[in-house]
Amino acid sequence: MKTRPADLPASRPLRNLAIADLQRQFESALRERDGLAGAQAVHEFWMRGEMAANIEPMLTRLWQDAAGSVPDWLPMRHIEWLPLAYEVCARFSAPKRGRFNLYLVLLDYSDSRDEPYGVYVGMTKYSPAERFDQHKAGIRHAGSVLRRGLEVLTGPVLHLQSIPRAAAADIEERLAEALRAEGLFVQGGH
Repeated sequence: MKTRPADLPASRPLRNLAIADLQRQFESALRERDGLAGAQAVHEFWMRGEMAANIEPMLTRLWQDAAGSVPDWLPMRHIEWLPLAYEVCARFSAPKRGRFNLYLVLLDYSDSRDEPYGVYVGMTKYSPAERFDQHKAGIRHAGSVLRRGLEVLTGPVLHLQSIPRAAAADIEERLAEALRAEGLFVQGGH
């Protein structure tokens, strides 16, 4: 199924809904086992700053009821700084005529830092999911992703796919610096 621009998370198609309507959208999506509609509702709550105590149960219910149709851009766990990641990534653009993709990986630092999550910034000629699997298998891996990688954060960088190598290398470095400047713990970006 081809993704329409209105289905992409950065477009926030439910931005204008009232909270009650957004909640009804979510409940309807669960009844219909519509992962995309449910993901859009959860994502909108998230972008509005909804607390983790509310987002986590929504994610659990969505994955239980509609796992087969949840888009890969919806993270599997609450990340407080996800709206900031979208904002920072939106500052970057590139021509769409290449073979390289930017990707972000959520890193788990719950054993060593107050903020439990960090992010790895990378570029690849493979799909972000394939590259994540390579890291986890020890193939041309970054140690931080091998040991601490939890999942690919696809949504914030969907607009930075299929771009030229030179643009990808430049954006990778600048994106890592921009995320660091906003206070995130960042690995990669070289």
